[in-house]
Amino acid sequence: MELAKRLSGLRESFIREMTRLAITHNAINLSQGFPDFDPPREVIDAAHRALDSGSNQYTITWGIPPLRQALSAKMKHWYGLDFDPDQDITVTCGVTEAISGTFMALLDAGDEVIIIEPYHEGYAPEVIFAGGVPRFVALTEPDYTLDLDLLRKAFNSRTKAIIVNTPHNPTGHVFTRVELEGIAKLCQEFNIVAVTDEIYEHIIYDDRQHIPLASIGGMADRTVTISGFSKTFAATGWRLGFAFARGALSKAVRTVHDFTTICAPAPLQAAAVSALNLPDTYYAQVKTDYTQRRETIMSILLESNFVARPPEGAYYILADFGKWNFAGDDYDFARWLPQTLGVAVVPASCFYGTPNMGKRQVRFAFAKKLETLNAAGERLRRHPR
Repeated sequence: MELAKRLSGLRESFIREMTRLAITHNAINLSQGFPDFDPPREVIDAAHRALDSGSNQYTITWGIPPLRQALSAKMKHWYGLDFDPDQDITVTCGVTEAISGTFMALLDAGDEVIIIEPYHEGYAPEVIFAGGVPRFVALTEPDYTLDLDLLRKAFNSRTKAIIVNTPHNPTGHVFTRVELEGIAKLCQEFNIVAVTDEIYEHIIYDDRQHIPLASIGGMADRTVTISGFSKTFAATGWRLGFAFARGALSKAVRTVHDFTTICAPAPLQAAAVSALNLPDTYYAQVKTDYTQRRETIMSILLESNFVARPPEGAYYILADFGKWNFAGDDYDFARWLPQTLGVAVVPASCFYGTPNMGKRQVRFAFAKKLETLNAAGERLRRHPR
């Protein structure tokens, strides 16, 4: 039996493997980015009402009208962006499907997609599955800023798209207006499409602001803005993503979505309307709660002899374990930690397409209750320093 050549060099997600290792070793799971707390009670209640009231069959392919209307209102309220709920918004089965479907709608064989690394480990496979070729540009350490001169060198006649993730997983970088304007300039110069992953848009720290790339001049009609329900509302298992695009881009995304998943889960779409109708105070509380979690995990990591910078957004930290005097690389360390100390993390090099990058770092996910983080801290402190 001969498998598809596109699978050559790919393996199953290491993030999900680390979750399985966490279960095997009864470790605290700070690897996969899902909360250990529930969505708001009123959102769960809305899901129950939808199930009980008959919302159990196929919906309109691109999402129920009340949800698309609520999403349109949200983008206008937060960012001043206008999206027609009937034409420009597609509800998908998570951000992953939205990104994958967008690449299938955009790419022909051999088209290049610029991926800023480190990156969510799903981006490169999604490009490859669509027939494209990933081209990597690394953020500049230690601040993980974007070198626009380096980015320019990656653009060429084969470039079809760029994917931009802000707030950024796994570094926590929030792209600045200067960085986004530089990306926008290159997209317009080379006539390409930008695909954004803005799933952490409301998990942001200090006085920083999330700026959608679509809000930058000249980008409204050449950006597919993707976000979702799972991170802001602590419901990663609900698999609800949103793609915002205009004109031919929206039609292309909808066509792929129609012939892959048909529609997102009907009762959960109805519940998402309830979530989007929560007041702005909810988002303020999300920021307050995650700020406290960030402070807690940073204190734990520094006390445990890791070297790390506090993230500007999202809920991940890349931490250097060099002071542990561990002989192996990041994969060895990530497999050793849950077995030995009962804490699961992710090796940083799996977020890079360029070989030998991130080999002395691991990623911690801190979307957890404070007691969970403190319990992990107690285990990490067992290691002699």
